Amino acid sequence: MYAISLGDDGAELRPLEVWHAEELLADIDREREFIGRHIGLPDVITDLDSARAYLKAYADKRGADAGGLHGIWLDGRLVGGLLFRVWDTLSGVCEAGCWLEPAAAGRGLVTRGMRVLLEWAFEGRGMHRVEWQVSSANEPSINVARRLGMTREGVLRENYPHRGVRTSTEIWSVLAPEWRAARARGTHDGH
Repeated sequence: MYAISLGDDGAELRPLEVWHAEELLADIDREREFIGRHIGLPDVITDLDSARAYLKAYADKRGADAGGLHGIWLDGRLVGGLLFRVWDTLSGVCEAGCWLEPAAAGRGLVTRGMRVLLEWAFEGRGMHRVEWQVSSANEPSINVARRLGMTREGVLRENYPHRGVRTSTEIWSVLAPEWRAARARGTHDGH
């Protein structure tokens, strides 16, 4: 399968396939509490069977042109993931998301990887809008949205019950013309 270099630090973006279930489970298990602070992924991936089921669901989405999942590898180890949770070709709208182990944070891996995927979404697939839904308490993910040139559109107040607490979700997005204008200005160099 293909791997896309994310720079000179050994980071790569690769599709996450069903046969990566053990690596995915190990990734989640290394930082289950950290990853689960804002997203429910660790509550979904609890063992090898659930890791396989999660990956199969995304393989099915990819096969139906309804979503996709990529992993971020650093020095040969899976340390996070990028996904298109929703992909609607007819409307030209998709929703992107991510997770990352804290040991890999601060290197720009999510931003670099999402730049590759957003370029593909807009230029390769003709999408018009990419959304980023993020907990209002998840400052690192909000910062990714800013670095990707997204606009904060609003907040869904206390819309998401997460681990017994109602959390608010910020909606960010970038449109294809905005993405192209930023690229023309050189904002997206280095991806």
